Amino acid sequence: MTTLMPDTGRLAKKTFTVWFVLMSVEFVHGTLRTIFLLPRIGDFSSRQVGAFTGSLLIFFFAYLFAPWFGPLSTRALLAIGATWLVLTVLFELSLALFVLDFPPERLFQDFNVARGALFPFALLFLFFCPLLVARLRGL
Repeated sequence: MTTLMPDTGRLAKKTFTVWFVLMSVEFVHGTLRTIFLLPRIGDFSSRQVGAFTGSLLIFFFAYLFAPWFGPLSTRALLAIGATWLVLTVLFELSLALFVLDFPPERLFQDFNVARGALFPFALLFLFFCPLLVARLRGL
């Protein structure tokens, strides 16, 4: 039995392109959250709401781009999710440390599930999103 292996170069380009779109959308989302929601409900609560709304945005755009990827194996879809996850964590940490100049303690707040942080769940959703979307679209 032969399996169709995706062209890894083309798949990598698509993976990075969609991730860039997702991060652009998330950047705008975070900016709007900071401007409109943060002053009304506070920093921590706005980040909790942002984890949900950001996940919905990621799902929406992943759903839109899914046909562009075409049918892929579960392994390939999880590899896309893992790539998005690693790139996102690196992006978030770099942005927080080097651009926004957050202290390390502030970063750990976003990962502390015991204190109510939802960001790890958003990252887990990001990881499984390509697989979920492909299944929902029947790809």
